[in-house]
Amino acid sequence: MPSPNINRVAITGNLTRDPELRALPSGTSVCNLRVACTARRHNSSTGEWEDRPNYFDVTVWGNQGENAARFLTKGRPVAIDGRLEWREWETEEGQRRQAVSIVADVVQFLGSRPEIDQEAEAEAVHEALVAEV
Repeated sequence: MPSPNINRVAITGNLTRDPELRALPSGTSVCNLRVACTARRHNSSTGEWEDRPNYFDVTVWGNQGENAARFLTKGRPVAIDGRLEWREWETEEGQRRQAVSIVADVVQFLGSRPEIDQEAEAEAVHEALVAEV
């Protein structure tokens, strides 16, 4: 019997732009995030450490996506737990394009956002998690 495949990803990073929330014709909410996650690597030729950013597109569905759009802003640190999704499409010019993105199962807001009520934020996050289950 073949072993099951595992498709999990967990990252922490900062949002590179404000969340983009939209509703599908079905009424389902979907929020798009872009997260920068920095990797530190040793440059053997200079002997110094270098920070190299990686950028990830993240899709957040439903109530959790609505809360991400409501409470997150550019620069805010987040932790994402989800899975990778590959997609392919054709441009209007007929060119084939491919991309890999993250579909979030959990978005954890890190740091603080002083201009809002943190208790309200915590309650909204809890409600989103309960609603997703």
